Amino acid sequence: MRTAYIGMGGNLASWAGKPQATLAAAARRLESLGRVVRRSSLYSTEPVGYAEQPRFLNAVVALETELEPGELLRSLMAIEQEFGRDRRAGIANGPRTLDLDILLLGEMEISQLDLEIPHPRLSERAFVLVPLNEIAPEARVPRRGKTVAQLLAHLCESSNGASDGVVRVGSDAWAARGARGGGEQEAATAGADDPSLL
Repeated sequence: MRTAYIGMGGNLASWAGKPQATLAAAARRLESLGRVVRRSSLYSTEPVGYAEQPRFLNAVVALETELEPGELLRSLMAIEQEFGRDRRAGIANGPRTLDLDILLLGEMEISQLDLEIPHPRLSERAFVLVPLNEIAPEARVPRRGKTVAQLLAHLCESSNGASDGVVRVGSDAWAARGARGGGEQEAATAGADDPSLL
């Protein structure tokens, strides 16, 4: 049994409702792939790469699973499709109902055409590192030789403390399921409690 850290995000409504309802429903759907043991808070984040779109909601869950990496990836993509996402259509880094990414999978290192673990841009993205740090600050990132907390500290330091507009938000839909040990810590970035960023 390995622990997979799954990044979740979205900024468009799906059949489940607004993005917070979509992420909550998708987190429940992940239970079919193993056991969700921790969940971060939800974070409102600025778009990266394509600015002309709504802000995203992002979170990270820790999933204990026996699935092999390729099978896990295929299962995550199938869940994305269930919520209305078609990776073949749309703009790169553009609006989407649901995005599910494998950030870490135990101590595994994989570099394939369609699958790279750890996620290749993990260390560059505050919208991933902030929620991941909330639930797994001491998790070691293969290839980097650093913990999640160290990567986040380096990112904040190298960008003068900026956090890409990552703001922790409350959500009844997300909170109704409970965070199972995550989601109660303050965000570890500058400006994370500034309501003007919402």
